[in-house]
Amino acid sequence: MSETAPAAKRKMPQHTKIFVGLLLGAMAGAIAQSVLPEGTANQALKDFNANWATPLGDIFLYLIFMVVVPLLFSALVNGVAEIGEAAKVGRTGLRALLLTIILSGIAVGIGLGGVNLVKPGAGISDAERERLTAGINAEEAKKKAEVKAEADEPPVWGIIPKNPLKEANRALTGGILPFMFFALVFGLALAAVEPERAAPVKNFIEGLFLVSQKMVEFAMKYAPIGVFFLVFRAASSLGANAVVAVGQYVILVLAALALHMFVTYPIFLKFVAKRDPVQFFRQCKEVILTAFSTSSSNATLPVALRVAEQEVGLPRKTSSFVLTVGATANQNGTALFEGITILFLAQFAGVNLDFSQQLTIMGLAILAGIGTAGVPGGAWPMIGVILAKFGIPVELIGVVIGIDRILDMSRTVLNVVGDITIAACVSGMEGGGVAIPEGVD
Repeated sequence: MSETAPAAKRKMPQHTKIFVGLLLGAMAGAIAQSVLPEGTANQALKDFNANWATPLGDIFLYLIFMVVVPLLFSALVNGVAEIGEAAKVGRTGLRALLLTIILSGIAVGIGLGGVNLVKPGAGISDAERERLTAGINAEEAKKKAEVKAEADEPPVWGIIPKNPLKEANRALTGGILPFMFFALVFGLALAAVEPERAAPVKNFIEGLFLVSQKMVEFAMKYAPIGVFFLVFRAASSLGANAVVAVGQYVILVLAALALHMFVTYPIFLKFVAKRDPVQFFRQCKEVILTAFSTSSSNATLPVALRVAEQEVGLPRKTSSFVLTVGATANQNGTALFEGITILFLAQFAGVNLDFSQQLTIMGLAILAGIGTAGVPGGAWPMIGVILAKFGIPVELIGVVIGIDRILDMSRTVLNVVGDITIAACVSGMEGGGVAIPEGVD
């Protein structure tokens, strides 16, 4: 008998399972498309997609959608309440808020500009798109997604609701913007209440946020199966063209993230924080590796706090405030990713979005940087809501979610480094001297 027990088999990571589901679905769908001729067999494939692939894929989508309202509300309220506290902190908070809005706006602008330039989802022919969206009434979806101006209580300018509960009830069919406005005002009001009186409400909202995050984790457990059937349906209708389009989408996302990381951030570091960008990135290497491996801003926060003080040399008061708020309220990478993904899927589905609609998406993506959970997969509920708002078939999420892991890891790096960048800029604007990191003479 050996002294050491055999090592327990390591479980396959969840993101690997999702990727395997994507590959198997794509392979099975492509094979089905190539071997089944037109006629009875092809009709059998259509029936299978309609009766089995679509419902089994929709289970995953519905598990995501059912958590949209509580997750969005709790994340936005928490994030805005923390930002609201910034006003009490004075210049530090206001400067951090201003930089967050500016950097998020630049990030989304880069994303939308890239999608309009490259058009990764525009290579699908009308005939192939029709096969993909068979059974989906696009016009009906658009009508459902439109914000209907009811005679008795329409939202003012389409954003200020009279009845926020009604907007929550139709969050997936056009009421999301008024509901987000309500959450924003609620968060600001919560921040304005005396801390001891607001504590019970804050504790409830934070608990609701944690429970909602756990529900997203539950949904992601089913993701490998759901992704298999969603991708099978797409691949059996489109084949190789879908793979090419998704490949262009992945390259575009990574290129846009890299542009924001290595161009936008260095400009702010050089001219606002008065720091050497190369040295800054070297100092942040531990944070970058942790963010990339965990895909979670929240999980990386303890490391970011330590590195910001000990390696980057930021004043503890500034870094702790900005990084703690930023873990929820500053998601540059997520905002950029959501903007690209929504426009890509719109192109993929043949839904034309005019300039004003793209500006709306830009604003929603910036808000999503506040209202997106800092956990793996936290961006998908918001993406689904915005897709529904613009009449884009939400089933298309399955086309890209299987390869999201590498994108999630990359955008989390941008999120976390963005927090430290903002903290460095705030410190530089306030004339705070650079603390000497430990171990440096």
